[in-house]
Amino acid sequence: MNGIKLRGTGSCVPRHVVTNEDLSRRMETSDAWITSRTGIRRRHHCGDESAAELCVQAARAALSRAGVAPEEIGVCIVATVTPEDLVPSAACTLQQALGLPEDTLCFDLNAACTGFLFALHTMECLLNASPRKFGLVLGAEALSRIINWEDRSTAILFGDGAAAAVVECREGWPSIGAVYGCRGDRTLLHVAGPGSGKRSLISMEGTQVFKFAVETIPRCMDAVLTRHGLGADDVDFFVFHQANARIIDLVVRKYAIPPEKYAKNLEEFGNTSAASIPLLLAQLEAEGTIGPGSRVLLVGFGGGLTWGAAIVEFTQGGRND
Repeated sequence: MNGIKLRGTGSCVPRHVVTNEDLSRRMETSDAWITSRTGIRRRHHCGDESAAELCVQAARAALSRAGVAPEEIGVCIVATVTPEDLVPSAACTLQQALGLPEDTLCFDLNAACTGFLFALHTMECLLNASPRKFGLVLGAEALSRIINWEDRSTAILFGDGAAAAVVECREGWPSIGAVYGCRGDRTLLHVAGPGSGKRSLISMEGTQVFKFAVETIPRCMDAVLTRHGLGADDVDFFVFHQANARIIDLVVRKYAIPPEKYAKNLEEFGNTSAASIPLLLAQLEAEGTIGPGSRVLLVGFGGGLTWGAAIVEFTQGGRND
């Protein structure tokens, strides 16, 4: 199977910023309490923006950076747990807004915080069968719409945003070699659906999810490195799902990852679920920290339960490659 590489990324977050101080006026909490436990200081919440609008802006930015026209896209996948509509899907709404060809395969994917990784793996499989070898992968969330404001343990965590990546499939390129897993569990992290007759609010057992994460991330990292025949030193950069700074710090210490090889942006954005990993990728590419030739290890984990890891490389965007 031919592999894929990332050709360009883009992102968009709501204008409205909610600080820890803002939350302290709404519930019994404080900046010190939130920061010490999560590393989060701010998060962006949708006001008059829709998640669909965020997707369009992120996708246009990614297409521009990649130097790829909408008519060249063969597959479009939006990873999300908070679509505005069940039908049409966020991906179909995006197809209309961008003018993607009508024979573009467009659909949403729900794997919670691992969604972007599942979408990348799915995209690699589908592009091998597509006559057009460029794909558009997004992670997009409007989690502020489903926050339970009576539960401060979860209300402090989540933010909104969207980020996109244009991927390219070519013969001879290595596979991203994704590893992944699922374990059906409604107790640790749950959001009721429209068929349940219940309000769709986030319910999470934070301590147990923390334990799940610190056990799962090293297992994912070891598995994906083994699959690629690489060691941690062979990776240029590590991008972790931005759920909690303490989780990332534990993993960094375990693998002795130097500061120049990883980053955290949850101080500004909080936990944006499926948008988390691509938001950080877009930030790092825009800063020039990663770019053509960079080998990046991605790790995600979240509700489902789901988990996964992959190693992706960047290729040159524009039209001069």
